[in-house]
Amino acid sequence: MNFRRRQFLALLTALPALSAATAAQTPSSGIWTVQQAQAELLEDRIRLLDIRSWGEWKETGVAQGAWPVSVHHWRFVERLFTAHELAENRTLALICATGIRSGSVMRALRLAGYNDFVDVSEGMLGSDRGPGWIKAGLPVIPIDQAWAALPDALT
Repeated sequence: MNFRRRQFLALLTALPALSAATAAQTPSSGIWTVQQAQAELLEDRIRLLDIRSWGEWKETGVAQGAWPVSVHHWRFVERLFTAHELAENRTLALICATGIRSGSVMRALRLAGYNDFVDVSEGMLGSDRGPGWIKAGLPVIPIDQAWAALPDALT
């Protein structure tokens, strides 16, 4: 594991404290609306990572075209960077339920020096930034279908 990944892992373990301490410092750059994310996804310019839990995916479905990779899984950091590699020259966008988890991961990434990720901070369910993927009427698919389309390297 290289230094930046170790640094990111250390920051990720401090997320609860980091979230509270930096909530007011979230930069506006690198934050997209669900419509922006979906348009870029349709043009094959991004890869979208849904970082919610299995239960959340089962309850609401997954954004069509997103890769379900839970932030709660013990191999999340490994999978995040594998997804980044699989994205090749595309931007890797993160989405969760309401932007809390994706924002926390984004802050840790930025502090570790990673600037080529995007936060879809409306989330699937909406937040103060917008209505979210589902209420915006954007397409969702069942978790079983999303899981079947997940690259083997991310399972």
